[in-house]
Amino acid sequence: MAKICNICGKKPMSGNNISHAHNKTRRRWLPNLRSVRAQVDGRVQRMRVCASCIKQGRVVKAA
Repeated sequence: MAKICNICGKKPMSGNNISHAHNKTRRRWLPNLRSVRAQVDGRVQRMRVCASCIKQGRVVKAA
């Protein structure tokens, strides 16, 4: 399953781990995704949403 936020489209970023000896190895920064039951167009739908979208109130959680 893709690690993409359904609201803002946030995706994994890539870069390097850099050791003290300055050895570089590839790494990924993953978005903080949460499974949420959200209300979309009057229906309850399960979505994968990043924590920043939940904090900003972009998601209306279903009770």
